[in-house]
Amino acid sequence: MNKRQLILGLVVLAALIALGFYAQHRHPINWHEVIQQFAESRWSFFGLGIAGIYLAYVLRATRWAYLLRHHKKVSPISLVASQVIGFTAVALIGRVADPVRPYLTAKKTGLSVANQLAVYIVERLFDFGTMAVFFSIAMIILFQDQSASSSLIVQSTHSGFLAKFAGPRVAQFGGLVLTLFGVIFLVLVRISGTAVAALMEKTLGLISKNVGRAVGEKIRSFQAGLDTIRTLSDFLIAAGTSFAMWTLIACAYFFTLRGFTGSPALAGITFSKAVVLMMISGGASVFQLPVIGWFTQIFAVAAVLAKIFEVDPEASVACAAVLLLVTFLCVIPIGLVWAQFENISLRKVTHESEVAEHVVEPTPDPNPESL
Repeated sequence: MNKRQLILGLVVLAALIALGFYAQHRHPINWHEVIQQFAESRWSFFGLGIAGIYLAYVLRATRWAYLLRHHKKVSPISLVASQVIGFTAVALIGRVADPVRPYLTAKKTGLSVANQLAVYIVERLFDFGTMAVFFSIAMIILFQDQSASSSLIVQSTHSGFLAKFAGPRVAQFGGLVLTLFGVIFLVLVRISGTAVAALMEKTLGLISKNVGRAVGEKIRSFQAGLDTIRTLSDFLIAAGTSFAMWTLIACAYFFTLRGFTGSPALAGITFSKAVVLMMISGGASVFQLPVIGWFTQIFAVAAVLAKIFEVDPEASVACAAVLLLVTFLCVIPIGLVWAQFENISLRKVTHESEVAEHVVEPTPDPNPESL
């Protein structure tokens, strides 16, 4: 952790402590009740959630191996370690450790770091697109479910939460529309990335040449990454794997929420609401700081549970903490053991991957096959 990250972490920690004292003063939490929520929970449901997350890591490795197949055929099982150790690094060190997965995969397969960073870009694009589709479908179901007495947004006293930022129709179909536009843009980049990059550089260059140049370089990097998708079947298989993986993750959220039998709001929660919470939780984890980020995520998820899902504050805090453990931190024990077994230092490999990310620049295939 560099000096800037340390200062930022201390500032965030101080803000969290102050905010915690303020929240406790305004809305006191009965910590005995929080513990009681744990005691009344179905721990077997938490175990099912952890199992779903572990299986999702296997699917991540499977998708990555498939995206590599035009460059080198590798066993998906051989890439599971890179996924597990990489996410362990993110959980302990923060988002700065995101390049660890492509870096370790490059070392494992003997391919270049540039090639694996390109695969990582495609992986992220599939993740964002899949999450957007999941969110839109969940919102469509929730807005149409007029009969449920505890329906999120429709009959909730906090019905204006999403409507403040986007109307009901945008909330329902916005993700699908954005995903469609994203797919169209990526197809254009895949077919003629050089021309798209040149157009963006010229257009944005009217405002700032540096911005135009930076955007052009990113588009060329996207084109290099999209070389992993050469046919329609490549796209469909990768997309299907992504949907299967995120279904497992959504199930992990659903089982964890349902495990809190001491809270009627959580014990009877629907799958669609679990998906919405998964999206919100995922957004809260984007700017993950070392350790401190755990508490920011717990606070954010607990606030959403209390304000939007109308869950009691004590149950909200308990549930948010377990969700973090099940969906994010459960990888740490096995990741640390695996890293020790393979003689990998998380701090060292994070630094090396960060350096490699800035040194290498993916180069587009001069003759990409059409999608």
